[in-house]
Amino acid sequence: MAEFGFNEHHQNEVINYMRFARSKMVLRLKTVDSCFEELKDSRLVEETFTVDEVKEMLDGLQMVVRGEVEMELINTAHTNVLLLRQLFSQAEKFYLRLQSDISELENRELLEQVAEFEKTDFKSGDKMYQETNKPKLAPLNESGVSELLNKEITRLQEENDKLKARMRTLESQAMSALDERTKADRALKDLQKVQGDQQLAAQSQEISGLEDTVASLRDDYERSLSANSASQKGLQENLISAKHELLRVQEQLSLAEKELDKKFQQTAAYRNMKEILTKKNEQIKDIRKRLQRYEPNE
Repeated sequence: MAEFGFNEHHQNEVINYMRFARSKMVLRLKTVDSCFEELKDSRLVEETFTVDEVKEMLDGLQMVVRGEVEMELINTAHTNVLLLRQLFSQAEKFYLRLQSDISELENRELLEQVAEFEKTDFKSGDKMYQETNKPKLAPLNESGVSELLNKEITRLQEENDKLKARMRTLESQAMSALDERTKADRALKDLQKVQGDQQLAAQSQEISGLEDTVASLRDDYERSLSANSASQKGLQENLISAKHELLRVQEQLSLAEKELDKKFQQTAAYRNMKEILTKKNEQIKDIRKRLQRYEPNE
């Protein structure tokens, strides 16, 4: 079986399966033989048969043999599925994904190699396969995927140890840095306290100076406000006096206009102008009447 690339363990597994398949084949062949024997014993009891009788016997035998062969083929297919199920289940435990090439199942060269193996290496005189003593599938050997998995696990463990050592170093460095920061924080707080006392005294002096400045400004504002109030009061009195004087002057101007108008109306020129205007108005009225008489449409 070396040409198939199998190791000894897998070769034994193939032999066990071939024994199982051979035993099922032998049982099924015995069943087919019994069909023929039954036909001979039950029907071939006369010396002559008609064509119809022979045809009927052959049809019955064909039906029985066909059923047996069909059942055997179905059982063989189902058995192969169960075998694949065992292999796939074992592979999935190791997170493997097996693949199959269906076209290789009809490879004539490989089929001939299997037949040659069965003739030369498979011993027909060996003890038949015992289903009750059938060994279960063993895990993959150390030379296969398990060895790769173990190597990967070892590598990951080594990396994990390195990471743990690195983490311990970083933790030590972090603790040292934390201590240094704590000391620096304490020194900073002490310095801030001293500077705070000094700043507090300076701020107190500055606040006192600002209070004095505010008081001085307040006094200046009050004095300015008093002066503005007095000035505003004088301005209001002057404004009232000016308003009274304006009203008096306006009254005098109105009287003067009335007096001038009265005097103008009493002059000869005013009377003459008034008479001229009256005559002109009468002439205009007379002209309009004439025009209406000659040109009524206009």
